[in-house]
Amino acid sequence: MPEKNHANRLIRESSPYLRQHAHNPVDWFAWGEEAFRKAKDENKPIFLSVGYSACHWCHVMERESFESEETAAVMNEHFVNVKVDREERPDVDEIYMNAVQVMTGSGGWPMSVFLTPAGVPFYGGTYFPPDSRYGMPAFRQVLLSVARHYRENPDKVSQTADRLRERLSMMGQLPVQADEPTPEDFAGAYRKLIEQFDPQNGGFGRQPKFPNAMNVDAMLREYARSGNASALDMVVLTLEKMARGGIYDQLGGGFHRYSVDDRWLVPHFEKMLYDNALLSALYTRAFQATQHPLFAQVVEETLTYVMREMTHPGGGFYSTQDADSEGEEGKFFLWDRDEVAELLSGEDAALFCRYFDISSGGNFEGKNILNVPVDGQTLAKFLEINPEHLQGVIARGRQALFAAREKRIKPDLDDKIQANWNGMMISAFALSYQVFGYGAHLEAASRAARFVLDGMRQDDGRLFHIWKDGQARFNGYQDDYACMVAALIDLYEATFDRDWLDGAKELADVMIDQFWDEVQGGFFFTGRDHETLIVRSKNPYDNATPSGNSVGAMALMRLGILTGQATYWDMAGQVVRTFLPYMRELPSGFGQMVCALDFYVHRPVEIAIVGGAPDGPLARLARGAHLSNRVLCGAASPEEALDSGVPLLQDKTAVEGRETAYVCRNFACSAPVTDADVLEKMLVSVRAGGGC
Repeated sequence: MPEKNHANRLIRESSPYLRQHAHNPVDWFAWGEEAFRKAKDENKPIFLSVGYSACHWCHVMERESFESEETAAVMNEHFVNVKVDREERPDVDEIYMNAVQVMTGSGGWPMSVFLTPAGVPFYGGTYFPPDSRYGMPAFRQVLLSVARHYRENPDKVSQTADRLRERLSMMGQLPVQADEPTPEDFAGAYRKLIEQFDPQNGGFGRQPKFPNAMNVDAMLREYARSGNASALDMVVLTLEKMARGGIYDQLGGGFHRYSVDDRWLVPHFEKMLYDNALLSALYTRAFQATQHPLFAQVVEETLTYVMREMTHPGGGFYSTQDADSEGEEGKFFLWDRDEVAELLSGEDAALFCRYFDISSGGNFEGKNILNVPVDGQTLAKFLEINPEHLQGVIARGRQALFAAREKRIKPDLDDKIQANWNGMMISAFALSYQVFGYGAHLEAASRAARFVLDGMRQDDGRLFHIWKDGQARFNGYQDDYACMVAALIDLYEATFDRDWLDGAKELADVMIDQFWDEVQGGFFFTGRDHETLIVRSKNPYDNATPSGNSVGAMALMRLGILTGQATYWDMAGQVVRTFLPYMRELPSGFGQMVCALDFYVHRPVEIAIVGGAPDGPLARLARGAHLSNRVLCGAASPEEALDSGVPLLQDKTAVEGRETAYVCRNFACSAPVTDADVLEKMLVSVRAGGGC
């Protein structure tokens, strides 16, 4: 371990991840001109290391290699070493991750890439161990081999770099498609999606298993559209298994990143804001379809966790919580049976351990990850005890263990605030309010939106990507805009406050101005006046987070209907057409875009409500109804409707001064409705494919 009085350049950075490396003996640079100028002046290759603060294997490689004086000496002698936080610079991460995937067929973090002084990659990988193991060469061996190759074979290095640059530049060149998407395209995407479904444990594939919230959402849309019961069964199986697995924090709420096994038991223990945003929204929509109390519980617990541990006093949401505490992965979340016995009475301890799969031998490296193999009703019946008694034991035990866990040393928190991830979480809170009516959730969404709009915008209306320690930094990326536009629309639909809709339109217009490809359509990842990188990419994939193109397409369609500006809808249609061949071939990589495809080809139900309070009975009913494609607007009075500028509200009246709903689809509207039972039947009919 290096002496803490040694500090490299990263000590001046705001990123928690970069500052974690500030006391390495490696002569680190942050990404910028200084590093590239030094590489050119000294004709040295650049070693680019990319990771993030909650990444377990990033910490491992730091301990094994970057804290080693011997390894650092090799790095400093032969390379200019650059450290990047992928959450601060997703533009850099995306380009070089694509390069590593081209070179090796896979990717991940930590990412290790070797670049020419011009920034073009010529060799790369991910984690390298300090000694040869796992079928991988030792990191020092890699360093010395790459340095020798760069020195002795400059022509080969140049040829490799040129080929990779050409491959990378092609990723921003997506052909415009002439054929119009059809409902069959969505049906075909659904059929391909479920080919990889795990009928035993839910989810897709085997192991490691990721939540894939967007793909599950596409399945839920299939049920909402067609009534396909098997689609809903697969959604319910997946969400129940995750909610009862170790991937879900059974004490504190919230989801870990992914499961290393196929049954959701053993997670990678980091918690990401975006996972919890996407999954909270998914569980909320699944509750709309099923009224399953477990799904409501998961939403309430997860968003309570976010408010408790992931929220800045000013309202913005933090980024991540680490996988490690006290140098051990998952230590904060693991339990001995003896610990439980000390905290609970004998009978309570036995029942609690039975319910949460806690044993003397443990289910993970001698310790226990809390999970629920059998639901409470089934277990109570098997044990021949009162279900309410078991429920009481579980509640008391959870409270006691949570209180004890709060005294432990917590995993580190990455407290930077990102516009795109905040947009996703604002949407989750706003949707929860719409369905469950929790006022605290609306307040959390509103405060976070104000935090971003007031504290993360430049004078010309453009967004910053990051806020940390009172300072906003880095030009916003396209997904920052797309996620915030979607969030503000969700807040408008939750409140009928026109300011949110106006804010969405303002950001959408900046997004189009800065990122739209006038030649081929679709959105570039970086703005037109962004720092020049080796390529200007156009991210097509919905990976851990949805692409800005897919979120932007959905948001523009909704905005087009609410504002009456057909240009928004037309642009979104061009995005969907551009990505249509990808959805036809591999929909599992484009889950959010498949959802946008559904919205485009099946068109949404449009609901206008005039008269009454924003949370009146008809408004609550419309917000809570299970409709996969829906646009909602409202006004307190006919006069406000007329002045709103929302076409759906024009010429709408409040019958006898009462709250009145209008349901429209395919350019036809229902007669005005003032009775909640009538509106509910009408929405059920629309969902089943009937008219208005």
